[in-house]
Amino acid sequence: MKTIFRYLLLSTSIITTSLLFTSCDSDNDGDTIPPVINLIAPAEGGTLKIGDEHGVHLEMELSDNEMLSSYKVEIHNDFDGHTHTKSLKSEETTPFSFQKSWDVSGKKNATIHHHEIMIPENATPGNYHLMVYCTDAAGNETYVARDIVLSHDGEEGDHDH
Repeated sequence: MKTIFRYLLLSTSIITTSLLFTSCDSDNDGDTIPPVINLIAPAEGGTLKIGDEHGVHLEMELSDNEMLSSYKVEIHNDFDGHTHTKSLKSEETTPFSFQKSWDVSGKKNATIHHHEIMIPENATPGNYHLMVYCTDAAGNETYVARDIVLSHDGEEGDHDH
């Protein structure tokens, strides 16, 4: 009887261990690697021109080990809540904000180059954050953040291709 009990105990232990390792392996199935963003422009600390008719030069490379889904660009102010200067213009200014997503599904790699982001003439000059988010088909997300400056004397968005 002792021998049968030991055999059953050993068999149960082996089966339980096998199931445990099988369950752990299945949890690792699927894409868990986030996409990669190589943001080329605008540069960290770059100055963007308010009212530039050519728009912001956005250039980047996106890649994923499986499949991309979308990317989003967000720009919001980095103001600290007070100011010590007056606007040189007589009209009111408005803190600039921007948020838009683009679909890049069906690709493992995407080269992005456009000038769709327009900064209006009445945008408040100052420090801003530019955020680029990229999501892959499995829902993994990564982002890149840049400090930028909006100015009436900023760089023109038109450039050689």
